[in-house]
Amino acid sequence: MDSIRIQGRVALQGKVRIQGSKNAALPVLAATLLVGECSFIENCPRISDVHAMISLLRSMGCTVHWHEKGVSVDSTQVRRGEMPQEAVTGMRSSLCLLGALIGRCSEVVMEYPGGCVIGARPIDLHLSALEKMGVEFTEKGGKLKAQAQNLHGAQIQLPIPSVGATENVILAGVMAEGDTVLTGAALEPEITALCRYLQDCGADIEGVGTGRLLIRGGRTLYGTAFRVPSDRIVAGTYLFGCLGAGGSVLLERAPGEELGAVLDAAGEMGAKVCTAREGVYVQAPDRVGRVHIRTEPYPGFPTDLQSAALAASVCCEGVSVIEETIFENRFRIVDELNGMGADIRVQSPRIVEIRGVERLAGRHMEAKELRGGAALVIAGLMAEGESFVSGCPYIYRGYENICRDFRELGARVVSV
Repeated sequence: MDSIRIQGRVALQGKVRIQGSKNAALPVLAATLLVGECSFIENCPRISDVHAMISLLRSMGCTVHWHEKGVSVDSTQVRRGEMPQEAVTGMRSSLCLLGALIGRCSEVVMEYPGGCVIGARPIDLHLSALEKMGVEFTEKGGKLKAQAQNLHGAQIQLPIPSVGATENVILAGVMAEGDTVLTGAALEPEITALCRYLQDCGADIEGVGTGRLLIRGGRTLYGTAFRVPSDRIVAGTYLFGCLGAGGSVLLERAPGEELGAVLDAAGEMGAKVCTAREGVYVQAPDRVGRVHIRTEPYPGFPTDLQSAALAASVCCEGVSVIEETIFENRFRIVDELNGMGADIRVQSPRIVEIRGVERLAGRHMEAKELRGGAALVIAGLMAEGESFVSGCPYIYRGYENICRDFRELGARVVSV
């Protein structure tokens, strides 16, 4: 179904379970290639990006089966490292297969990866890091070919904490000869999840959760069972949905310890938030207060929640400011929100000013990327009357069933 229909102005109440993390599941699935045995990945989200990753794994010889509580991957028969064009160009996260396939097959042929159109995301950091480990890259006919006759450890310093480059160095490093020392590593919880899975398989990685990782390569890896943590971005989306629409909700299994900057912003907007064993409780104010948000690498405010925060802020008291420091094209929903009656002024490609309005009016909108699409659903929850969001395949890349989840909180939302 391509569209979502929303009847707005219903305060959210109740609880909703937070799905497994997209950004953790994808690199863990890629890492199953290194094991050469069967792994069981529990709490794997049933989203289109995961289905695409599973299709890629199957195309390379893996046997993959869905079960009630997760997915089993047997990579015993993997022999080649060439990925189908249609899967790679539609999913940027396929890039994490680069390090895994170099580690497993010593050779990779792939199209340049795709995904959402939210600005330039060059892969130079990935390539330069892997080159230091003995990987040679060539380009022919629009395809990228990587070969490593002697994959070895190296001293690598990332100039910026790239999540994808960090994942690729880890995946290649656990199979390389010798030690790899990676400094400037990304700190995102998804990196920790990848390292924990590999450690459970027998990898030797020190410094997990810090910016300096020591990866002792060449260990034999074994299959294991691993549980994907809950998705902090989905939890944050539903938190801002509550702030925008009003009400009081429990985000069941939400990883409160990973949401520090998000909960701080919610508190600044007037919400009452409480982390507990069962998840995160959120109570929205009668009207959200003004806020100044600046996106930063973890543990800062995540760029993936900037659009949701923007939508929730359009009816704030006073003037709010949002700065986007990670990507240069992530204010794509501004025109849609202004068309609903919001007053958002683009000060620069990186900064918007939101002057709070009393109400929004429902309308037809189009999702143009994953997180912005989810933010438009939030705007529909806030608006008077009926709203439609088209382009929903973008949203389904990261949310198992956003309509079902908001309905569990009392919203009137359906796929059409």
